[in-house]
Order: sequence, then structure tokens, then C-alpha cells
Amino acid sequence: MDKIQKIYKLAVFLIVSLILWKVIPFLSSIITILIFAFLFTTVFLQSIDYLERFIKSRIICVLSILLAVFIGVIWFVGSFLSNLGLQIQLFTDQIKQKDFISNLENLSIKVKGLLPEFLNNIFPENDELILITQNSLGNLLQKILSFLGSAGNLFFTTFMIIVFTIILLTEYYSFKRTLVQYIPNKYLEVGLRTIYNIEQHISKYLQGQILAAASVSILSILGLMILNSYGTNITLIVFIGIIAGIANLIPLVGPFVGMIPAILIAFMNNLGNEIALNHYLFNVIPSPYYIFDIILMFTIVQQIDNNFVTPVVVGESVGLHPMAVMLVLLIGGTLLGPLGMLFAVPAAGVIKVILVELIFISKNSHLL
Repeated sequence: MDKIQKIYKLAVFLIVSLILWKVIPFLSSIITILIFAFLFTTVFLQSIDYLERFIKSRIICVLSILLAVFIGVIWFVGSFLSNLGLQIQLFTDQIKQKDFISNLENLSIKVKGLLPEFLNNIFPENDELILITQNSLGNLLQKILSFLGSAGNLFFTTFMIIVFTIILLTEYYSFKRTLVQYIPNKYLEVGLRTIYNIEQHISKYLQGQILAAASVSILSILGLMILNSYGTNITLIVFIGIIAGIANLIPLVGPFVGMIPAILIAFMNNLGNEIALNHYLFNVIPSPYYIFDIILMFTIVQQIDNNFVTPVVVGESVGLHPMAVMLVLLIGGTLLGPLGMLFAVPAAGVIKVILVELIFISKNSHLL
């Protein structure tokens, strides 16, 4: 009889899993909205609780904090997009000029001179390189501009995330009490402990990651300022630093995302500058347009974050083996792309908490 029940439960579990696997893609947008709302609720919950001690109306506390954050985000995004649009427009005008071709030819000659002789054969000729570069840059800039033009499509999703976050923050403890009511009495203690452990796990992880992201932003901005003092001529350094910090929320990606726009902007701003073209890192390594200087700086920031910052501020909040982290990142990235990588580690931590409690229940079921 026990074997039949186990087979029955396994069959039900497989059927439900298969149904969810088929249904989830159609509900992905709703699930994403709810996940973001829950994460923002976890981040702001302690601040709301603290402010409520002085302002007795919880809804006013929620609206005040979220409004301040929303204004800050809108200001940052607006400033970034306007400055990026201006940077792209200036470079678009530049690549239409004849000087762009001669500057690109100089870069091609410089790179070929640095490469071993056997690699020169696979490097494109000047005419082919110019054509490839113009087409690639044109397509890239058009895609960026079209993205900036269609950014309004995110308005509905952002609006719904804000609405659900306000509802969750305002009624959080009511939802929690309602959830507890559905827990059977004999599992009440285990259920409360599981809910508490999940809350603590997500809260500590997110707060630690936010602190780590802030440190990466500051280090990246300082690093870019130091490079600029040596003539790198990178603009938008504050925005690049913040982007590197935000990217750091995805484990193992970190500041390297900020490296790409930094290199592109250095190339844009220094094209035609002979000093930048013939620059040497440490007066030893050829680094045209300061490319290797930028790579080295972001590598140093990444190492500082990985070896000093993240272990201190994030610590063992997830409690997963590094190999397990790599695996869940791979699974999350395969299923949902960058969003999957962002949610993979905390989701795996929550699953671990639930599994630990289930194992505890199974081992001590005779005492319940």
C-alpha cells in the first residue's frame, strides 16, 4: 500500500511539474512582475518598518520611500539616456566624415604591426575592415537608438511592479498572517521557522549584493577618474560606474559589463588622436586607445570585489558551494537569460531552506 501511495505521489508530482513547465512560458511576464515586486518588498521592508515608528500611517511611509526612489531612478535614467544619445549622435556624425576612414586605416596598421606575422593573413584588409566597421557600428548605433526610442514599452511592466510592490509593502504582515492560517497546527512551528529563514535569507542576500554593487560602482568611478587623469578621455564615467555596479548583481558578471561601454567611449572620443593610438600601458605594452588600461582597471575592480568586498558584505548568506552556484547560474541563464542569472542564486538558496525543513520534517515526523 505504501509503495502504491509513493508511486501515486510521484506521478502527481511529475504531472504537475509537466503542466507548470508548459504553462510558465505563457505566464512569464506576470511571474517576473511578482518576483520583482517581492524582491523590492524585501529590500524596502525594514526601512518602511523603521519609518512607521515615527509616521503612524504605513501607506504614507510606503509612498514616501518609493516616491523618493522613483524620482532618483527617473533622474538617473533620463540623464543617462540623454547623454548617451548625444554621445551616439556625435559619433554617428564622425563616422560619416573622411577622417574616420584614415583614422581606421591607422588603427588597422597599428594592430597588424602588433600581431604575429602568421595572424596578419587572417586580419581583414583595410578596405574590407572599413566596410565591416562602418556596417557594424551603423547597425549597433541604430539598434541602440531604436531601443532608446522603444523604452516606453517598459512603462506598463514598471508600473505594475510598482503597484504590486506598494500592495505587498502595505499589506505584508496581513498576507503573512493569512499564509500562517493555512499551515496545519502540527506543522505550525516548522512553517513559521521556514518563513522566517526564507525572509532572512533573501533580505541578507539582497542587502549584501546591493552593498557590493555600490562598492563596485564607487571603485569603477574612481578607476575611470584615475585613467582620465592620464588622458583616457572617457565621458559618462558616473553612468558607466553605476552600470558596472548594477551588473554586479548578476554573479560572475560584475564590472566587466561596464568595461564594454568604457572601451567604446574611449574609442569614440580618441579616434584620430595619435597619442591615444600609440599609447603604451606602463610604457611597455601597446594599448591603442587605452583599451588594455581599461581592461586592467576593471579586472582589478573585479578582483577587489571577489576577494575582499563580496566575502565581507555578502558572506555565506546563500550557503551554496561555488560549484553549485555555477550550476544554478547556468540553469537560470539557459532558462530565462540575464533575469534567470539574477534570480538563480537567491532562488536556489530558498529551495535549499525549504529542502532542509522538509528533511527535518521527514526525520522527525514521528514527533509531530
